[in-house]
Amino acid sequence: MPQNHPTVGTDSIAAAAARLRAAAATGTPAAPVRDLIGRDDVRAAYAVQRLLTAERIASGATVTGRKIGLTSAAVQQQLGVDQPDFGFLFDDMAHADGAVVPSDAVLQPRVEAEIAFVLGADLAEGPLDAAQVRAAVDHAVAALEICGSRVADWDISFGDTVADNASAGAYVLGTRRVPLTAFDPVAAEMTLTIDGETVSTGNGAACLGDPVDAVVWLARQARDLGEPLCAGQVVLSGALGPMRPVPPGAAVRATVTGLGTVSVTFSA
Repeated sequence: MPQNHPTVGTDSIAAAAARLRAAAATGTPAAPVRDLIGRDDVRAAYAVQRLLTAERIASGATVTGRKIGLTSAAVQQQLGVDQPDFGFLFDDMAHADGAVVPSDAVLQPRVEAEIAFVLGADLAEGPLDAAQVRAAVDHAVAALEICGSRVADWDISFGDTVADNASAGAYVLGTRRVPLTAFDPVAAEMTLTIDGETVSTGNGAACLGDPVDAVVWLARQARDLGEPLCAGQVVLSGALGPMRPVPPGAAVRATVTGLGTVSVTFSA
């Protein structure tokens, strides 16, 4: 579980943050940061993330929610971890359904389809169990997450992606808002197309067995770190199927049963 006291020295934390900051500023991906903070030092990785997050907030960005990553057992196994990770969503990451996103807005973009939950109540106290999370959700919507990596060639370990805000880039929410009383996230089936070709399929069970359980995990982590989830925030609960790279000019569309469609186009 993430802690507030990194085991890696502050100089290494600062150096890792500087490397990722420069990559974002120049648009040129950087070398991994695991040489500075380790491959799987959870506390050090989140310390880098917190530093970069604080800088974004200080520069005027507003937190709009969180994203959950590594919710697939296969991806966890690939990175040698046994837990998800999370990153922050900011207002400048949000795009409207059907929008055109500049192809250079996100470094090395890859897209995945998810279920997003918009909270109607804070998740700061109580057991933070599935029943409480369900009651706190105002509605679910289909979502596209445009993941991006400041690390060259997506050569990431757990430490690299956590430090890099869980490889967050941008996101798009669908317009059909459905309460959980009328929608079962586990049963949802997803199809993702790029330029009309199906490139990824999956279902709600692929996300930690139940996307609501992913939000339970996140709510507890956020509270333990002193930054609980709040009403009005968006939670991207994790991929329903494999992530796919997107070339310039691509038209991306996801369909999630019960939630409808969500789409985005990348500029050429």
